[in-house]
Parts: sequence; C-alpha cells; structure tokens
Amino acid sequence: MNIFFGGTFIKKEELQEAGIEYPIKLEYYKIINEDEFTKNNKAKYGIKVVKTEYSENNTNIEDETIKYLTNSEQKIDEILNTLKQNEVTPIATKDVISDISKSSFIF
Repeated sequence: MNIFFGGTFIKKEELQEAGIEYPIKLEYYKIINEDEFTKNNKAKYGIKVVKTEYSENNTNIEDETIKYLTNSEQKIDEILNTLKQNEVTPIATKDVISDISKSSFIF
C-alpha cells in the first residue's frame, strides 16, 4: 500500500539556474508491505519518489521505488522528511539511501 507522505515543486530559481523553464513536481510516498512482511519476513516499510516534469506539450513521469527499508515507521518518516527537504529526485534516491544507511540511520 502506498500512502502519500508529501510533495513539493522544485524552486523556480533553481530550475532557472539549470536552464529549465517548466515546473517539476516531486512526490514522496510511504510504502507499507503488510503481506510481504508476514510471508517473507522482510522490512515492513519502503519508499517511492515520483518526479513529474511539465513541459509545453508533454508530461514526463519518472519514479523510483525501494520496497524494503526498515521495520520502523518512525525511521521511514525521518527518511521521507530528509528526501523531501532536500528535494531528492528518483535518480538520486538510491545513492541518498545508501549514504543514510552507511551512517547507521536505518539499521
């Protein structure tokens, strides 16, 4: 089950600096793996990051899902807050999660 955690638009100034003239929305979701957790004894919580780019004639959607991160809802909320505050895109999600796990944040 995916639960919407929060969303944001990348700041217009940052987009202009990168030469991008259209809006980009980021959305963050908490994944609850109830069935998989009980059957496979895997982590209960995961994340999904969705990036939507709106251009004049097109809409592009990109996403990244990591299903099994932790059994702690508090930790998954902290991870999602970090991703949202830093406007982490799907392409950078795995690297950021890797950096967080190295600091023993998740485990």
